[in-house]
Amino acid sequence: MSDLDAQVPTAFDPFADANAEDSGAGGKEYVHIRVQQRNGRKSLTTVQGLKKEFSYNKILKDLKKEFCCNGTVVQDPELGQVIQLQGDQRKNVSTFLVQAGIVKKDNIKIHGF
Repeated sequence: MSDLDAQVPTAFDPFADANAEDSGAGGKEYVHIRVQQRNGRKSLTTVQGLKKEFSYNKILKDLKKEFCCNGTVVQDPELGQVIQLQGDQRKNVSTFLVQAGIVKKDNIKIHGF
């Protein structure tokens, strides 16, 4: 009987790894890149979730110069600092952040239509 007791499988929790990643310092911090529709064909790209140790103004300056668009840094009470750029710059911003070494490609989530 003792041999059978050793072979009985224990309960498996498929979400144990996900819960361990979300709690603590080892969790993934995602950078969210979104597009919002304004008037007609005009759109707005927002970048949220960058680490606080980076200078948002320097990143914004490089983004504006690279993509020939205007932008600003907005302080949101819930989300913290958010970078806003004119136009649909989702793919451009994601490649820029990866090439500059600011964020890994796995930690970027692109939202929008």
